[in-house]
Amino acid sequence: MTTILVTGGTGFIGSHTTVALQQAGYHVLILDNLSNSSVQVLDAIATITGTRPEFIQGDIRDAALLDSLFAAQPVSAVLHFAGLKAVGESVAMPLAYYDNNVHGSVQLLQAMQRAQVRTLVFSSSATVYGDPQALPLTEDHPRSATNPYGHTKLVVEDILENLHASEAGWRIARLRYFNPVGAHPSGLIGEAPQGVPNNLMPYVAQVATGQRERVQVFGNDYNTPDGTGVRDYIHVTDLADGHVHALQYCLQARQDLLTVNLGTGVGYSVLDMIRAFEQASGKTIAYDIVGRRTGDIAACWADTELAYEKLGWRARKTIQDMCDDAWRWESK
Repeated sequence: MTTILVTGGTGFIGSHTTVALQQAGYHVLILDNLSNSSVQVLDAIATITGTRPEFIQGDIRDAALLDSLFAAQPVSAVLHFAGLKAVGESVAMPLAYYDNNVHGSVQLLQAMQRAQVRTLVFSSSATVYGDPQALPLTEDHPRSATNPYGHTKLVVEDILENLHASEAGWRIARLRYFNPVGAHPSGLIGEAPQGVPNNLMPYVAQVATGQRERVQVFGNDYNTPDGTGVRDYIHVTDLADGHVHALQYCLQARQDLLTVNLGTGVGYSVLDMIRAFEQASGKTIAYDIVGRRTGDIAACWADTELAYEKLGWRARKTIQDMCDDAWRWESK
């Protein structure tokens, strides 16, 4: 079996992608420092797939650990999810974000270079597009960053481009996510942030279960149909499937630098999502309109044609699927 190293594999997106990889026949080795996840997710993955992934607790900034890992395991490719990801937190703690997301990625790439493992699927973000000049967002849209989190993704994208140009043999996919939500249909794994959620869906879900009183809606004066921010929400299992397609693309001896959007191509507002979650849960979601949040933009959604052209991949799940599955997870 082909061994795939998944950094950040116990996190929200990493755990769902681990399920998809194992179901596609890959052997998965997870490296995670558990800073925003739980080791218990390994049991849930084992229940879903019948196989418990190998797990090493550790940090991508630990060069000695990475070297020992690559020496001990026949890793063919790396899926790199390990990173801090909250926009607001990045504004408050920029150094932590540059240290983890940029320095950590460099440490990982250097270890891959030493081990002669040159296949990488990188977890990038639509935040690299900054404030959109036109919608939908195509992959050739100018890049910029409105917050430190987005800038760390932009910097790592540039590092990967420079690396690919400098050294033959690298096969790299940069996947620009839009807004991952939902949970595995089994209800066994989902988004479980530690502390106060930074993303809309888990916050709404916690209001529905009574863990929190009200959702804060950051701004209702944007130039959008209802004044609230519009995003391209994608079901996390669709996103995971996109990673398997990207990995297979890279492993087919393509010494390529592939950059594609992973989204649905449809934008929904914050209030659209609250109403859809009310329908899924049968609960009323209380919310307050508050001021805009630093670093946020009015609207973004993906042009998804290149992902279909290159990978044969499209998102299939609807907004109601996303809310139904998130509610099943949260209510458990």
